[in-house]
Amino acid sequence: MSFDLEIFSPIHAWNHQVFAEKKLKVFIKRDDLIHPLISGNKWRKLKYILQEAHRQQKSHLVTFGGAFSNHLLATAAAGARFGFKTTGFVRGEEVQNNTLFLCRLHGMNLIFTNREHYKNKPALFESYFVDDTQAYFINEGAASPEAVKGCSELINELPTVYDHIFCACGTGTTAAGIIAGLQQRQLPSLFHAIPVFKNGEFMRQEINNYLDTPTDYELHTAYHFGGYAKTTTGLINFIKSFVASTGILIEPVYTAKALYAVLDLATRDYFKPESNILVIHSGGIFGLLGLEHKF
Repeated sequence: MSFDLEIFSPIHAWNHQVFAEKKLKVFIKRDDLIHPLISGNKWRKLKYILQEAHRQQKSHLVTFGGAFSNHLLATAAAGARFGFKTTGFVRGEEVQNNTLFLCRLHGMNLIFTNREHYKNKPALFESYFVDDTQAYFINEGAASPEAVKGCSELINELPTVYDHIFCACGTGTTAAGIIAGLQQRQLPSLFHAIPVFKNGEFMRQEINNYLDTPTDYELHTAYHFGGYAKTTTGLINFIKSFVASTGILIEPVYTAKALYAVLDLATRDYFKPESNILVIHSGGIFGLLGLEHKF
């Protein structure tokens, strides 16, 4: 069985007065356009996981996420597309929302789990599926070496060498993959990770755990806007302005924070004039659901 989606991830210019004044060229890689539901880094992460599950003759994907998890939705959609049964452990009390509706519509069975039990995901998996020889464990966010491998392939798609590459960072998997891809092609681009968690310095260790060879990259921890899935009026206003002026939909959990960081750093003269900058749009547009009231 072939586990491939046709990759459609064009690169669009981001035009802004600040960039013109600072003589910067800024672009956005539109991984959000890869697939409506298996979007952005979600497909890159899942590709080799699905291949490994198939190699082990597993037919049941079991994974984890919050009530608005893009990963749960992507796994449900990928399972339906490629013939896997899917189960999702959902952190917290039982709720109904549009994200979970779409998971169920794609055939995913949902198991709501209290936060204490959710912390130990391998034990949770074993408690339900120890006798299910077809069940295959997928960590939250698909964090795994297979996901790193999938994300590394993004670098092969770039038409030019960029001075700087930015991406929002949740588990460190996508960041590690991009860094690995740069290492494999021996490219001089400086990678910048934008942790979406408060006190995000721990993300450096998460990234390094996946790298065979230590390397230099930047970790900008000041753009969390209060923490995971947290927002501020400033971030919401930035999203409104960005979407209205570019026609590119973004969400406040990941990509908006990375884009905001680039604009803020440019304003502060962080970049040398004539720098060529790429920002990865890692998809996850359904992260807007549940946050409509913030707008």
